[in-house]
Amino acid sequence: METKLKTSKVKKTVAEETVEEVTKEATKAKKIVAEEAVKESPSWENVEFTGEYIKTVGRRKTSVAQVRMYKDGKGAIMINGKKGSQYFVGEGLNIVTQSLKATGHVRDLNFSIIVKGGGVTGQIEACRHGISRALMILDPLLKEALKVNKFLTRDPRKKERKKPGFKGARKRPQWSKR
Repeated sequence: METKLKTSKVKKTVAEETVEEVTKEATKAKKIVAEEAVKESPSWENVEFTGEYIKTVGRRKTSVAQVRMYKDGKGAIMINGKKGSQYFVGEGLNIVTQSLKATGHVRDLNFSIIVKGGGVTGQIEACRHGISRALMILDPLLKEALKVNKFLTRDPRKKERKKPGFKGARKRPQWSKR
């Protein structure tokens, strides 16, 4: 019985070693995929934000995005001096580029955006609104596609202001009989 126990222990260590090797290979593969994704993105050193541009403003809640759209671009989006993927981590950049995907101009134009105020969601939707307005100025025939997806309508919802005598916008102080 002692030999069986020893072999089972050996099998466990071999299994553990293979698991470690597989995880190491997986992390190497992830690094390679990430490096290739960076290579596939437009070369940011060669992107020029000079020449003619269309300037628009997009708004959402208290966020304001000033958008400059440059023709004959490579699909680069700079937001507050950073790459779009660095400024809006995760799904944010996908939401910003929804209007470009709907019209088929993903790799045709460069965008330089200055966004201020509000939170992350407000800034994302303000950028999308500004890009949509710029696309409409570029080609008025795109208005139908943008309007169907509701990219041109400004979302007017804002936080309601606090009223005097109240604790918040609508919350009242507790009533006491005496």
